[in-house]
Formats: sequence, C-alpha cells, structure tokens
Amino acid sequence: MPLFISSVASGSNGNCYYIGNEQDAVLVDAGISCRETERRMARQGLSMQRVKAIFVSHEHSDHIRGLSVLANKYQLPVFLSAGTRSACRLAIPERLLFPITDQQTVTIGGLQVAAFRKYHDAADPYSFVIDHSGTSVGVFTDIGRVCEQVIARFAQCDAAFLETNYDEELLMGGRYPYFLKQRIRGGYGHLSNTEALDLFVNYRSARLTHVFLSHLSRDNNDPELVTTLFNRHCEETTVVLAGRYAETPVYQIGGGADGVIPFPATTLAEPVAGDAAYMK
Repeated sequence: MPLFISSVASGSNGNCYYIGNEQDAVLVDAGISCRETERRMARQGLSMQRVKAIFVSHEHSDHIRGLSVLANKYQLPVFLSAGTRSACRLAIPERLLFPITDQQTVTIGGLQVAAFRKYHDAADPYSFVIDHSGTSVGVFTDIGRVCEQVIARFAQCDAAFLETNYDEELLMGGRYPYFLKQRIRGGYGHLSNTEALDLFVNYRSARLTHVFLSHLSRDNNDPELVTTLFNRHCEETTVVLAGRYAETPVYQIGGGADGVIPFPATTLAEPVAGDAAYMK
C-alpha cells in the first residue's frame, strides 16, 4: 500500500512534514502555527483528523512553534527525546508526551516510525524514517554532517526530505558574521548543497522515486541553483523543491502509482477544523 507525503512547510521560518497512508498519518515537526498548518493541509485535501501523532526532531523554534496548540487542539501524542523535552517549554499535558530513544521504532496505526540520533546543535536531536508495508520515507533535515547512520537510513528510502540548506559560496560571501558561518558549516549545523548531493548520488536506493530539497536558507541558497544541480544527477528520481511559503502537492509513494495526487485528494480529504533559534 502507498504512502502519501507532502512538505507542509520547510525553512527557517517553519518546518512540518506530512507522511501517511489512507488511514493514519504523522507529522514530523510542527514549526508553523496550528491555523496555518490546517490551512496548508486543507488546500491539498489533507485532514488533521487522519494525523495520529507528532514526532519532534529538536527544540529549535522553527520546528516546534505550533506544537502545543496543535497537540492540545487535536489531543495528539507527541514523541520527542528527553533532551528535546528538557530544552523547550511545552504547554502540553504529560499524558500526551512520549519519550523516544536512539534506534527506537514506534508503531502508529499502520505506520512504523524509526527514530535515530543525528548531528545538530540542539540538545538531543533526531531524524525519522516512516515505513508502511515496505515503503519508506525519510526526513533528513537539520543535519550537521552525513554520518554512517544517515547513509544507512537514506539508502533504504523510497522518498526523502533531504536538507539542502546552503551553497558554500553564497554562505561564505554573504552577510552572516564569521562565527555563524562556521556554526552552520561546522559539522553540527546544516548540510550544504554539495554534501546533500554527494549523499544523493552515492547512496540512494534504486527505489528512490522522489527527493524533496528541504530547509533551504533564504539568504545562503538559491532554489533554481540547487534544483538545477540535483536535476543534473536525478536519473529516474523526481526532484521536488520544498518551499518555505507554501506546501508542496501531495505525492503518492509506492503502491504502483508514484506521483502527484490531484486536488482534491478524495481518498484523503475529510472536514478540517477551521523565531528561529538562530539565522539559517
């Protein structure tokens, strides 16, 4: 059976990724407001009624800005590491908060969500791979470096949200102070275009049908530049730009019919209720 995926928001102003089957879905991060999350999902025929849990990658505000309101409104369980929980103030009752640990897999309906630690300048950050009936989608953003764990998980994916945060020349020639440039590129910040491309070219599975270029810096990257770069090497993989100001279309991954799901997605739609931590 297929997975249906969309980048609801991607960038330093907010991050949120939707992954689900025809019955159950999860959000990875909730970095835009509850109202804007609902609005963007509704435009693509996606319903919060299908979302069964939220998984939090880390405590930076562009990943948790809408978390408390969203979790409370829909009474959603929130899965996050102990370090992440300690590092942020959440107005969420204890009964909705669940710890995750490295290499743990959580079952949400028909979805299996595998959590693993990553390198990032946060308290206890995690990435996730969501699997359903052998179809896997990874969320690989806010990654300071490509470690063996990232390589192994990425190589399993049928689709991936992959960070392409900055172009090296644009970053080093840009307006950011030197210490911040070093923080971004120093192994605990973000992936550059070339680092992400190396992962994509050398370790992608033959099954990888879609790569979503994610978490682009507004100041240190250029959408046309990075899209052109990946399209030169994409072969059979569709390259999708995940934007900061609007959601992507819904894509069906697996199930024999990969591609965009036209709006309204009648199999998915139901009635819907109507500060970055540092510069990136």
